[in-house]
Amino acid sequence: MNAKEIIARRVARELENGNIVNLGIGLPTMVVNYLPAEVDVTLQSENGFVGLGSLAGEIDPNLTNAGGQPCGLIPGAAMFDSATSFMLIRGGHVDVTVLGGLEVDQAGNLANWMVPGKMVPGMGGAMDLVTGAKKVIIAMEHCAKDGSAKLLRQCRLPLTGKGVVDLIVTELGVFRVTGDSLVLEEIAAGVDVEFVQARTEAALIISPDLKPMQNIS
Repeated sequence: MNAKEIIARRVARELENGNIVNLGIGLPTMVVNYLPAEVDVTLQSENGFVGLGSLAGEIDPNLTNAGGQPCGLIPGAAMFDSATSFMLIRGGHVDVTVLGGLEVDQAGNLANWMVPGKMVPGMGGAMDLVTGAKKVIIAMEHCAKDGSAKLLRQCRLPLTGKGVVDLIVTELGVFRVTGDSLVLEEIAAGVDVEFVQARTEAALIISPDLKPMQNIS
């Protein structure tokens, strides 16, 4: 199992029956593949619909998620313009958003939309989602490609939102954001606390109830 699958499987466990959920582009879109059969959520896409479903049958090139990937619809899905879609987000009607991250710091600040000097398409709906959704989960690999830490004392990249992150899931563990530190609540199989700490710059508190990561088998 690779790192992205471990992360997606664990995030899926955070979703509950009846949740309205927005999944960001990239890794977060994998979460839907690992939802428990007994969990029924409604997926919202900021480009204008609720009721996003898996692909089935012939691909409709005019039907894509917010990341531009082909997608399907479930029975009862509703489509509308982007203005209405963002009204849902800003109005607090999205229960959970799962987004990728470039950096997250111990204050719950998130940077996930640009690296200075590199061409980027823009922030998309991320700024609206982190302020409008009731719960913000960051699903990301623990370190950058060069091995540097992504869980920091203070973000260095331009921010998407300040103090907005509730939970971080990486392939090494699950971290709850307290406002001034990160609490390691679950740890991946085959690693120990020292291994996680060595790859984490942020202040890290080890939960007295630390347990193995759930739902990744």
